[in-house]
Amino acid sequence: MTTRDSLLAVLLAAAAVVAGCGAKDKKNVQAASKAPDPIAVTTAVARQTPIERSISVTGSLIADESITVSSEVAGRVINIRTDFGRSVRKGEILAELDRTEYQIQLDRTRAALNQSLARLGLKPGQENAPPSSTASMRQAQAQLEDARFKYESAQRLVKTGDIAQERFNELDKAYRARQAAVEATQDELRTMWANMESLKAEVRLSEKRLNDATVRAPFDGSIMQKHVSEGQYVKENTPLLTLVKSYPLRLRVEIPESASWSVKIGTPIRFTTDAAPGLEFQATVRELNPALDARSRSLTAEARLTGNDARLRPGMFVQVKLVTERASQAVMVPKQALYNIAGLTKLFAIRNGKAVEFRIAPGHDIDGWVEVPSDQIHEGDLIAVSNVPMLVNNAEVRANAK
Repeated sequence: MTTRDSLLAVLLAAAAVVAGCGAKDKKNVQAASKAPDPIAVTTAVARQTPIERSISVTGSLIADESITVSSEVAGRVINIRTDFGRSVRKGEILAELDRTEYQIQLDRTRAALNQSLARLGLKPGQENAPPSSTASMRQAQAQLEDARFKYESAQRLVKTGDIAQERFNELDKAYRARQAAVEATQDELRTMWANMESLKAEVRLSEKRLNDATVRAPFDGSIMQKHVSEGQYVKENTPLLTLVKSYPLRLRVEIPESASWSVKIGTPIRFTTDAAPGLEFQATVRELNPALDARSRSLTAEARLTGNDARLRPGMFVQVKLVTERASQAVMVPKQALYNIAGLTKLFAIRNGKAVEFRIAPGHDIDGWVEVPSDQIHEGDLIAVSNVPMLVNNAEVRANAK
């Protein structure tokens, strides 16, 4: 083979290789330009459902009443009839002080009262109606009648000259003196009656002091703290015991400013506590602060529990569920439609055979259905619930109803 023939063979071989590569590249381009197959997805229909909207806040249980029981009189404690943690009934004796001194004071004031009644000519039990007269008044009245008789006789005799004018003047002065004496006894009666009324008040005060030496429970409750012991001398208003009334319990809660409009007198609320896991309790709002707290911008509300439960105690921390709207219309989609990635929540609506991506903030979760923004998803929209991670915006899909 000549050199010319060899060169021709090489060129022909190169042309064949180039022709083969061109055909292969053409096939690759055609394969790349072919559209991908639609993604098969199962769909569900977004539906509109009335839901109950609520917020969660924290609160505390407090006693209905809590007081420090003290003695109104001073004395030595001779008996304490209850102790820490015990339940007591209204009127039950809690503590007793030595009554000896107060009994003596009462006996003394009663004796003074009886003495005052004797001066008035009355007996014990007759102190409610003043007497019409006393012995001194009757004596003064008799002397006045005698002086009046002598004065009237002398008045006739002085005109006839049977007695001297000087004698008549003496009898006139004696008559006027007797009149003044009667008026003095009337004033004395009023004074003695007023003194008797003062002694009656002293008797009532002594009786009260004697009764105050016995300390009683002002309401049904439980002893929270014991402050003194038997034998201890206490002054007036010294704390003896701390009494709490645990039923009905109060629930105090701070409502955020944004939800304060939804709370009114009579609003029912629900709450839970770690002390009774899995249980929910009821309460009803009874009091509202007329103004919001200037620092926290919150409204203080107090509710009363609707039932008595021994597991609930004053001081407990509770989680409160406050309903703000009872029949709010919400668009709901199945929970399977949501896809979380990198902190974002997505779902895909199927429109015109394509997947349309929505980034949403999910709301309430009720029985496997999740609330979605009604301005993005509407009632009746088809929502992809399968192969969601495979979808992208505007991807073609083949939808099958669920």
